[in-house]
Amino acid sequence: MRAAPGFLTEREGRFLALAAAASPAQGVVLEIGSFKGKSTVGLAGVARRLRLAPVVTVDPHSAPARTDPELHGEASSWDAFLATLRTADLAGHVEAHRAYSRDLARDWERPIRLLWIDGDHTYDGTVEDFRLFSPYLAPGAILAMHDVLHVYDGPLRVFVEDVLPRDTFGPAGVCGSIGWAQFRPADGGRFRHERLALARRAARLVPLVRRGPPAGLRRLWYQLLRAGVPHHAPDPGQWRERVAMAG
Repeated sequence: MRAAPGFLTEREGRFLALAAAASPAQGVVLEIGSFKGKSTVGLAGVARRLRLAPVVTVDPHSAPARTDPELHGEASSWDAFLATLRTADLAGHVEAHRAYSRDLARDWERPIRLLWIDGDHTYDGTVEDFRLFSPYLAPGAILAMHDVLHVYDGPLRVFVEDVLPRDTFGPAGVCGSIGWAQFRPADGGRFRHERLALARRAARLVPLVRRGPPAGLRRLWYQLLRAGVPHHAPDPGQWRERVAMAG
């Protein structure tokens, strides 16, 4: 994963691989937003090692878009994405869709064990991805969203306003800039206190990014409040125990 182009940190990559490997749910891994394949190869590597179903990816691989990485004159990230898969010898473990997520959603019926949202970072785009695919989360599935602690308001607001308050989710946290929560419709209420405590801390960032990336004193205040949101890497063994499902 280190050699692949992209914006996932090593800490975040390790956590995402842990989520893919340890999710107790049945179903597929769905990645929304692939760019040039950095997170894709990490997820597909887990699929190969554990003999899981191919990772499903969806991304139009188009440019420009307001919250997409700069392609420096390239019209698409598609060729680079395919090259990343070939270099890692993981093409056979990926089911890639060059499309918008809303188009894939029209015929989607499969249960999801890990939903990785890293596409359109506007609020409208992020909440659409969440609302289109969260109904297919299987019990015990992990929802993971990139850049909840970044300067775009979409992932942060959806995590704070649409995920953490819901008792259909159980354990939740942040690793690096990945916000995650486990779909626990049967007993999510047991984890309400810790989810809402996290939501209160993260919610303080929303006014600072709602109008765009903060600058000047707003940026300094953002960095101070961001440091108050726990986002360290979890211990893998303890995290596995935390998301394990009885029975």
